[in-house]
Amino acid sequence: MDIFPALLFFVLGAIIGSFLNVCIYRLPREKSIVSPSSSCTTCGAPIHFYDNVPILSFLILRGRCRHCGAVISKQYVVVELLTGLLYAGVFRLYGLSIELGVMLLFVSVLIVISFIDLEFKIIPDVLSLGGLVAGGVLCFFRPDFNYMDALLGILLGGGVLWVIATGYELLRKREGMGGGDIKLLAMVGSFCGVKGVLFSLVFGSFVGTLVGIPVMLIKHADTKYALPFGPFLSFGAVFYVLAGNRVIHAFLSLISPQ
Repeated sequence: MDIFPALLFFVLGAIIGSFLNVCIYRLPREKSIVSPSSSCTTCGAPIHFYDNVPILSFLILRGRCRHCGAVISKQYVVVELLTGLLYAGVFRLYGLSIELGVMLLFVSVLIVISFIDLEFKIIPDVLSLGGLVAGGVLCFFRPDFNYMDALLGILLGGGVLWVIATGYELLRKREGMGGGDIKLLAMVGSFCGVKGVLFSLVFGSFVGTLVGIPVMLIKHADTKYALPFGPFLSFGAVFYVLAGNRVIHAFLSLISPQ
């Protein structure tokens, strides 16, 4: 496939990533994502269009506000770069298709959820439940994914984490998993079905364990407060979108070569 269309989708992703940064900053603070226009979070000066070019403006300004010199969080450029790379990767997989649009929306929501959960340890319902509804509606327009796939994915995604969370709370007498994670996995099910739910849960748990244990040891943190689970579930879901079927096929071939 020609590299130029993928590059265009990288640029599109970086532009969308700039908007996702607005959502990440404003949604947990219960501010409008539409108005007012972007401004410096330190001095409040409006950010002009030439200082709001994804990735490039951050590099040109050396990560500082033009007006007050305050340091701009590296998270902004990370989100723009990540979104650009994921948009290009999803395009390379799906080409120009309905599935491309669906997966770009799905990945975008997961990015916002991950960064909000990392900082605030919450997953806003407007993202998880809104995404669930979007996935349920879009399933009617997807040629290889129908309403039963979405319904079973929602039931399994929400149900399995609810059972785990309830069982943990009964055994340990404290909450071990928030309702946001349950809604998030149900949303994953609405877009990816049963296979996507199981893959995201297993892969996200595996990566979460690899990352979480060293972090807890370094910070001497309690298991309840060390790291939110949402970003790992989201990572598992994104990985499923990009390579899930190949990984599952390779795993099945490994355990059953026949």
